[in-house]
Amino acid sequence: MARPVVFMTGAGGGMGYASFQKMLPDLGRLYDLLILVRDSDKNRKLFERWIGTPGIRVRFGDLLNKEDVTACVEASDMCLHIAAFVSPAADYYPKKAMENNYGSTRNLIDAIHACGKTETYKFVYIGTVAETGDRMPPIHWGRVGDPIKPSMFDYYAVSKIAAERYVIESGLKYWVSLRQTGIIGEAMAKIRDAIQFHNCLDNVLEYVSDRDSGTAMRNLCAFDAGNTLDATFWGHIYNIGGGESCRIDTYEMYRRMYGEIGIQDLDCVIDNKYTATRNFHGQYYLDSDKLENYLHFRSDSIQYFVDAYLKELGPAASFGKKLCALPGGEKMMGGIIKSTFKDALNSEHGTKHWLDSNMEDHIDAYWGSRKAWEALPEKASEMEHFTDWETVVPIDHGYDETKPEEELTYEDMEKAVEFRGGALLSTSMVKGDWKTRLSCRCAFGHTFDASPRLILEGGHWCPECERKSWNYGQRAKVDPFFAQVWNPLHESDELREYPKEVSELDVD
Repeated sequence: MARPVVFMTGAGGGMGYASFQKMLPDLGRLYDLLILVRDSDKNRKLFERWIGTPGIRVRFGDLLNKEDVTACVEASDMCLHIAAFVSPAADYYPKKAMENNYGSTRNLIDAIHACGKTETYKFVYIGTVAETGDRMPPIHWGRVGDPIKPSMFDYYAVSKIAAERYVIESGLKYWVSLRQTGIIGEAMAKIRDAIQFHNCLDNVLEYVSDRDSGTAMRNLCAFDAGNTLDATFWGHIYNIGGGESCRIDTYEMYRRMYGEIGIQDLDCVIDNKYTATRNFHGQYYLDSDKLENYLHFRSDSIQYFVDAYLKELGPAASFGKKLCALPGGEKMMGGIIKSTFKDALNSEHGTKHWLDSNMEDHIDAYWGSRKAWEALPEKASEMEHFTDWETVVPIDHGYDETKPEEELTYEDMEKAVEFRGGALLSTSMVKGDWKTRLSCRCAFGHTFDASPRLILEGGHWCPECERKSWNYGQRAKVDPFFAQVWNPLHESDELREYPKEVSELDVD
């Protein structure tokens, strides 16, 4: 019997290359691997040496080229769609993010249908924690099915949401969406961009390491090839998270990082006035163990990132320790570190640039208002930092989740849709049918079709509202489901609507 062929996209990226490395011992034995990568010097250097190796096939091409995509789908049995145009680059080029992230996903799924593999092909989509956006304390614990809520100006999240919707409603028999969290490792340790200052001090993330993510992809393929992957895995959405040892708030992360080089007083290195207090993404997961129970991939903790950070600093780490041991050394070292952030803070997406230019929409999004920003203390140590990390504020999904899936009724859906401020226009549904789309109307009068899987498990809602703008303050007034993740963090008069530059309808 021929070995299954896995088609991987994004093999030259951080998660993709880590997955490729983890899969190498399996290739030509458990399954074969086909990768499609852009023809660049970087990718040639990474993959040319593997050309001709048994179990590995390398194709240089483009996911936006339908001929390349179709050829790869025809020659494979499963796709790991890891490729993505990610932040911070996606923040600078919203249209490119949508073209690459939504366009590539659409091309892949359309090719599966065109190849007549709708009932057999297995499609693994990598989503993102950014889909659910800002979940600052006290609503920092979350799970799949919570409201989709990309942060304002986060076009990476916007593009991934559109793509995930296409996946869930694709009609494929075997699909899965794995929402990736922040990935710790060398790539994260190298980031020198304005996005560092968008991440709020009291924000949280349940990170995962690049190599653990690679293990998850390897195990998925190996278990599937060996027929040991439980069939219940398919047709669902999961959060990828590293578990308890990878949960940390940003302020504590800085304490760990800078403490390694001798800085104990974080006021020496943190510009509190230039650090956002809201509108970033992140959460601790209530349900990330679900994926771990299927794929058994966790091994690393936050210490893995601290080690990567020290490695990136190189000799500067020991220099920092020596300097900080001297009188006045911490302040001097902090000044040196701050000087490396100057260009980022003043860049197009820099928080200082927004404030200096009085960009009211950005100021409102990231601090609430100019008045709220002015009220911030100069020092991070003078902030009242959140400490009650273990308390969970539950998010009601609007239906009885204790019922088995096969017991889902029309009345359950009607209740859930009404809880979202809408109306269920379909007059019937087959009991336990999570796949067939139902006609709905949102509180703003838009009609759309969506499956119970998309709404209840995915947390998605009206596509017209999603495409048009971030209208969260207005939505929270008419959508009790959404209000749960907006009202605890915002005042009732925060009603600014932020138009979106691009949607999936702009992709040819």
